[in-house]
Amino acid sequence: MPESSPRPPVRCAEFTFTSADLARLRFAFSPVSEAVASLRLLQDPGRHALHLPWIRAVRPRLRPLDLRLLFALCPLGPYVPDFLTPPPVGPLPDIAAELDAVASADAEATAGEVARVPAADTAPVREFLADPAAGTARVAAQLRLYWDTALAPYWPQIRGLLESEVLRRSRQLAREGAAVMFNDLHENIWWDDGVLRVRTLAWRRSGPMIGDGIILVPSVFHWPDTLVMAEPYQPTLIYPAPGVATVWQQAAVPTPDALDALIGRTRAKILVSLTEPVTTVILARRLGMAPGAVSQHLKVLHAAGLLDRHRNGREVFYSGSPLGLALCTRAVG
Repeated sequence: MPESSPRPPVRCAEFTFTSADLARLRFAFSPVSEAVASLRLLQDPGRHALHLPWIRAVRPRLRPLDLRLLFALCPLGPYVPDFLTPPPVGPLPDIAAELDAVASADAEATAGEVARVPAADTAPVREFLADPAAGTARVAAQLRLYWDTALAPYWPQIRGLLESEVLRRSRQLAREGAAVMFNDLHENIWWDDGVLRVRTLAWRRSGPMIGDGIILVPSVFHWPDTLVMAEPYQPTLIYPAPGVATVWQQAAVPTPDALDALIGRTRAKILVSLTEPVTTVILARRLGMAPGAVSQHLKVLHAAGLLDRHRNGREVFYSGSPLGLALCTRAVG
């Protein structure tokens, strides 16, 4: 990936970085941002065929819920009120804390943001604008119910993918530098000579970085788009995490016969699946196995030196060790 980029489109958000801004760059992810993005996805499922397994599973559960206000505030198009997606404050996301931040957002500010949505003349939005403080509390309560119904059952595998992406990008930043890392995130994102540019249809922005650095937030439900926030919020860039399809798929993993004979077919499937760091939960989901069974096989493979293990917060990530990857390659050959 080249360190410079093609000329960006006219409408974009531009951030000029100093070395101090780069030092404050951090990665995180956001449960409430995933919830907001999934609400938009439900309104246009044909554009997001990759998420159809999730859509088919949750639609029957959502029928008893009144989602008119949430749908009105999360319309299709370039703009969603920023108070719905507060920047994550730490590396270990907590849905309860994020929903509390939504509920406590300044009523005057939320009213100004909500007035900008295309559905501002609909009954749910008019009711919100008539009493923004009550409307903000109502939105947070409805988001909590929506989360419990539609996303909480799937959060372990979603979180596993996002944590794996955070670990991978952190390593890429340390190994290859900011230019390579930024230019590898998404076609909407450019880095050139200390300036980060992000294509956006909602607004324009240019100038130095303001605040405590930028937060890079990988996402499952924002796929295939990007989203950027800035003043008065901490600058935040949301981009689609690679490998989103694996969250919903239980893929059949082909394994070499020689490797099956050496370590057994189940452990061979696990080993050849570990081309990038993943947690036990997301690996179990991919392979259609019980997490406890996967955990036992991972312990054996790690004890044999075929896996590497890294901790990130509360999660442990596994990936093939040089010996394990060499063994897979040799078995194929």
